[in-house]
Amino acid sequence: MVRLNEIRAGEVAVEAPLAADAGLVFVGRIRTPWTDRLGCPRQGRLDGPTCRIEVFAPWSDALDGVALYERLEVLYWLDRSRRDLVRQSPANDGTTRGTFSLRSPVRPNPIGTSIVALVGIEPGILHVRGLDCLDGTPLLDIKPDRSLFVPLAPPQAGDAQAGEA
Repeated sequence: MVRLNEIRAGEVAVEAPLAADAGLVFVGRIRTPWTDRLGCPRQGRLDGPTCRIEVFAPWSDALDGVALYERLEVLYWLDRSRRDLVRQSPANDGTTRGTFSLRSPVRPNPIGTSIVALVGIEPGILHVRGLDCLDGTPLLDIKPDRSLFVPLAPPQAGDAQAGEA
């Protein structure tokens, strides 16, 4: 993973196309103990430090019902990551792999995701363990962990589909 925006041996950068607006809205901000990439963990740990997810108004009402889940999936925008590498050398040994085969924060659309343990809730704030992002990271979305989630809506035709389409 490129930690301080350097290009390692064998890595390949491209000129990224101009950004098109996908209509993303930052719904909050994440507070963690990490202020630089060198101190930030590569993967979040469910026994890691407690972090805060601050949800902005008017989105704070969207937290209603979150307490029903012990684990959540948090999606966030890695706003301090470069976006131009298509091949990376995570072991810094000159051997490279394609960006889409890695969980590196360096990606064309730097969306991070972590499964976190819910520790507590205050109005507009979640306390969680398991994050791996820098303090101040913009929040994109929060969802129940899909491995624990059972859909609330009535079943539809594709829900039971298996095999080739």
